[in-house]
Amino acid sequence: MVSDPLAVFFVLSLVVVVAIMLERRVTLCRSLGAALVALLLGMLLSNIGLLPGNSPAYDLLMGPVVSVGIALILFNVSVRSVLEAGPRMLAAFGLGALGTAVGAVMGGLLLSGLVGPETWKLAGQFTGTYTGGGVNFAALGLALDTSPDMFSAAIAADVMLTAIWMATCLAVPVLLSRGKKIDNDTPPKEEGEKKGGRTLEHALSSSGRAMTIADSAALVALAIGTVWGAEKLAELVPAVPEVLWLTSLVLVIAQIPAVKSVAGTALFGNYLILLFLAGNGAQSVVANIIEVGPAVFYFALFTVAVHGAVIFGLGMLFRIDLPTLAVASQANVGGAASAMAIAGARGYTDRLLPGVAVGLLGYAVGNYVGFAIAGLMRTLLGG
Repeated sequence: MVSDPLAVFFVLSLVVVVAIMLERRVTLCRSLGAALVALLLGMLLSNIGLLPGNSPAYDLLMGPVVSVGIALILFNVSVRSVLEAGPRMLAAFGLGALGTAVGAVMGGLLLSGLVGPETWKLAGQFTGTYTGGGVNFAALGLALDTSPDMFSAAIAADVMLTAIWMATCLAVPVLLSRGKKIDNDTPPKEEGEKKGGRTLEHALSSSGRAMTIADSAALVALAIGTVWGAEKLAELVPAVPEVLWLTSLVLVIAQIPAVKSVAGTALFGNYLILLFLAGNGAQSVVANIIEVGPAVFYFALFTVAVHGAVIFGLGMLFRIDLPTLAVASQANVGGAASAMAIAGARGYTDRLLPGVAVGLLGYAVGNYVGFAIAGLMRTLLGG
């Protein structure tokens, strides 16, 4: 068994490399995504005895490393780009977030007996991840101290539901249109909906250029500085969780023009999140995950189902077009990348950048909403 913390880091870094390669080259792994593949590989190596179940390396990953990763990803959120998404897309996104919160509360109350004492934590995590994507899931799991087994079962359920919901969002506009032609170019007037044709890399980065050593130096200073600042603020005002201080600090700093020009934030942020997930998998026991897995999947399924009923039901009632609802829903459930995938696959090019913008908005607000729902559920369930 590998026990030296540095060797553990080395193995986990190899796990991330393999996960990324498998995602690129193997169809099944492409469907699962590098995040789940990294978690499963870490789990495998731990359960066969190659990696330890506990290590100082994991403690570092569960603390400063994932916090830095979250900060780097949130540096991509631009208030201007969110406002340019347009009122229809923002309204659809808001309906989706409302549906997610309602679904998580209802699902938690109905399934708490099956899920167990960490139901309130999962309610917060599912609210966060189905408001803006997996970054919120990781941040809230860290802040709420969700057990590794429950975390691993929940992220597996999340990945499966995200894939299922992407297929649903591809089909729903066609099914609900009842044979009528869907105009991919309507509504035409909103500024954010007139733009399209950019790649995800461009959409997630305002710099639009290759990364330099100056960018690397700036990223280290910015990320570590904000994580340290959030820790100090949490010590001064412990009533506000550290991850919310971190989110707030990053969102303010991200609006500074000089910070927007720094390249590589999403790249390194996502890499650190993959390391975190590999380490979390290494702490998980397969037998425990199998035991809690079905209940956790039902919880995630119920949350997404209510989200879908609210966003498409109320959205159509408020006369928001189906393509906008589909892209906004995918921005809620899967994040910015999923929103772009739906828009591109269905030819909704005018909704591509607005979808990415509200996906980034989900990164920003998901932690706040997730904490609120977790606190509510803890009170309701007496946790």
